[in-house]
Amino acid sequence: GVAEPSQADIQITERLKKALALVDIRVLDHVIIGEQAVCFSERGLI
Repeated sequence: GVAEPSQADIQITERLKKALALVDIRVLDHVIIGEQAVCFSERGLI
């Protein structure tokens, strides 16, 4: 499939970042794998 981050992917990543920050855990990246891989960190989305 297409490895493009959807709006839902972006929203859940933000929700996870906020929730995990409460227990002092940092999200370093979110990777979507399809025919190719897309890293949020490489696209400035995280």
